[in-house]
Amino acid sequence: MKTKLILLFVITSFIGKAQNSVQLKSSLINTIEELKEFVAIPNDALNPADIQKNLLWLTKKFKHRGFQTKVITTEGLPLFFASLITDAQKPTILFYMHFDGQSVDVSKWNQENPYKIALKENVDNQWTQLDWNALENTIDYNWRLFGRSTADDKGPIVMFLNAIDLLHKNNVKMPFNIKVILDSEEEKSSKPLPKAVRDNFELLAANFLVINDGPVHHSKKPTLIFGCRGITTLSITTYGPLKPQHSGHFGNYAPNPVFKLAHLLSSMKDKNGKVIIPGYYNGISIDSATQKILKSVPDDIATIHKTLAIKTPETVGRFYQESLQYPSLNVRGISAGWVGKQARTIVPDKAIAEIDLRLVPETNGDYLKSLVKKHIKNQGYYITSKEPTLEERTSYSNIVTIKEGSVTNPFRTPLDNKYGIWISHVLSDTFNEDVVKIRIMGGTVPISPFINTLKIPAFIVPLVNPDNNQHSPNENLKIGQIAYGINVYYNLLSTPIN
Repeated sequence: MKTKLILLFVITSFIGKAQNSVQLKSSLINTIEELKEFVAIPNDALNPADIQKNLLWLTKKFKHRGFQTKVITTEGLPLFFASLITDAQKPTILFYMHFDGQSVDVSKWNQENPYKIALKENVDNQWTQLDWNALENTIDYNWRLFGRSTADDKGPIVMFLNAIDLLHKNNVKMPFNIKVILDSEEEKSSKPLPKAVRDNFELLAANFLVINDGPVHHSKKPTLIFGCRGITTLSITTYGPLKPQHSGHFGNYAPNPVFKLAHLLSSMKDKNGKVIIPGYYNGISIDSATQKILKSVPDDIATIHKTLAIKTPETVGRFYQESLQYPSLNVRGISAGWVGKQARTIVPDKAIAEIDLRLVPETNGDYLKSLVKKHIKNQGYYITSKEPTLEERTSYSNIVTIKEGSVTNPFRTPLDNKYGIWISHVLSDTFNEDVVKIRIMGGTVPISPFINTLKIPAFIVPLVNPDNNQHSPNENLKIGQIAYGINVYYNLLSTPIN
């Protein structure tokens, strides 16, 4: 019954725009078939040959819809650009998505080939594969498509193409010019993007930017996000003996790099998770108006805690949304010696911690990294950027190698921006629901080059289900979200800005 109600709701919200449920069903079937075709092309950005095959597919599909297309060369892998310009007097929307995907470990997936979409239904909390013929009789909006990049980010691209088809079929005169830029290295930090935007300033010029990446809020309500955190990284290595040593012979004598690393990391945060490095949170203030906005987000804390299987969260902020307004310092991985069946009775030679720092607009990535390095130096460490020499090892008791990653800057558009107000009204009118407005989300999208170079506001309009397993095994896209996405694109591109 619930599925039928959802289907009725989505079909009803389409009436007057996409005309009828027959159109929607046809569009859904076409979108699924096209997505199967697109996902079947591997898209690991570590393999340039994969990216070239995806570019050929995109060129064909966008040209079929009447777009002018261009493959933009960069210092890395190419970008894809498409435009549909009908009237120079109309405002121009620039859409950003990416077509590369995370690498896959086939052994961790519950299907033979992550690049071959599997249709599945949930039976007794287990995902069971269906034959594709099942779609001929019914479309259950709770069924899901499992495959790499179904949600992140090929799904939204194909939703966009099929919304364009519906607009053409219904002879809708769109009140916008449309530009689309598709990234090929988003999962690799989009390093070539800033220069590519500068080099193609006129080509990319627009009134505002819409990013279709990431999931809707877990309440499943229409979601509009006004910013995202940036990111930078540090790799920290501490040292013990030159080579791993027998713990019986040299335990209690050879310094253990794991304990050095543990003491160093624990000195950076208090027991509640707050960074205690001086100056780390400088410049951040949250006034009462902002607090009201943050508290309006309908986060279900009980569900979040149940999903994470935690009792007590860190308390950088007093509640979840407030925590996202601050830069983070996260240990994303630690390596030393051997574990499990390979465990050995040794004193390890080194210990490595990989750290990511999520950034907010009030903070600077390079500055925060300098604070971390200063803190490490104050703990009595000699810092080097490469493997220490024998002379350095015998001259300093505490040595650390620090390698820095590039900086992807954050962005945040004011919530009273006129384009943001327009998008919010379109979403609210389309789904007859209050829109979840998020000031800044926790994840990172490489959008700052567009904002800084093109001088335009940016907004994230996520389309996929919150439990899509992006970046992980068994990534999936809920069929109901495909209907949602087509609906969003259709109404955005057919509703003029007053």
